[in-house]
Amino acid sequence: MRGDIQSELRQHLDNKETLLWTGQPKKGIVFRTADIFLIPFSLLWCGFAIFWMFMASQGGGIFALFGIPFVIIGLIFVFGRFIIDSKQRENTYYGLTEDRIIIKSGIFSKNVKSLNIRTLSDIEYNEKNDGSGTISIGPKNPMMIWGNGMNWWPGMKANPQLDLISNVRKVYNQIIELQKQK
Repeated sequence: MRGDIQSELRQHLDNKETLLWTGQPKKGIVFRTADIFLIPFSLLWCGFAIFWMFMASQGGGIFALFGIPFVIIGLIFVFGRFIIDSKQRENTYYGLTEDRIIIKSGIFSKNVKSLNIRTLSDIEYNEKNDGSGTISIGPKNPMMIWGNGMNWWPGMKANPQLDLISNVRKVYNQIIELQKQK
């Protein structure tokens, strides 16, 4: 598995760069803190949209067609967002070199983000009991707690982060040590 991650990132390295650490986010369906509110909301949204379409179709006419986009959005919020988030994390690769952090992600097209170790600020990590967690880079937007895991949704761009990685404290300490060397 590590070889796959390294081969994904190797093409983005400079001549004298070496990978000090590589990783990937946790795979599969993940429930996040925001789901406490998003799951009931999405069920209400989708249920109401389906009810509205059913009632509108009973009356005849084209009013039921206006509900189709709302049902689609409801189904994405109920089911699709978990599948999209899982596929996004499955196609995300993290690398740490002496000079930068590399984040390669994307489902249909690849996006490569390079973060210079020397210019990083506001680095923090959240650690779970099993040692996994997330390293967030840059000032936090307090509204992004609602969009965590929905970076694929239009307008939901969070700060760069190493999301759901194992041994989060070790990687965090490694980044801090690299910053001290510069």
